[in-house]
Amino acid sequence: MTTHHHHHGPNPQVRLANEIAVQFHHRNTKEAAEEIANHIRLFWDPRMRKDLMHNIQTDPASLDPLVLEAAKHLAP
Repeated sequence: MTTHHHHHGPNPQVRLANEIAVQFHHRNTKEAAEEIANHIRLFWDPRMRKDLMHNIQTDPASLDPLVLEAAKHLAP
């Protein structure tokens, strides 16, 4: 099983999702997760979302816990 991923730091979706999550650290987890999911739904294209979901499955440790929570709202 070979994936042709050239790794130089986290991928842009991971970085972006984590940056969004940081904005919501002062909120309670449930609200924050819903807001983040909303933001991603509104502003990200499907390919970016797919990339993010892939990263959540393959490398959850690279993501802010709020992003992992938000992903539960994004799952189809």
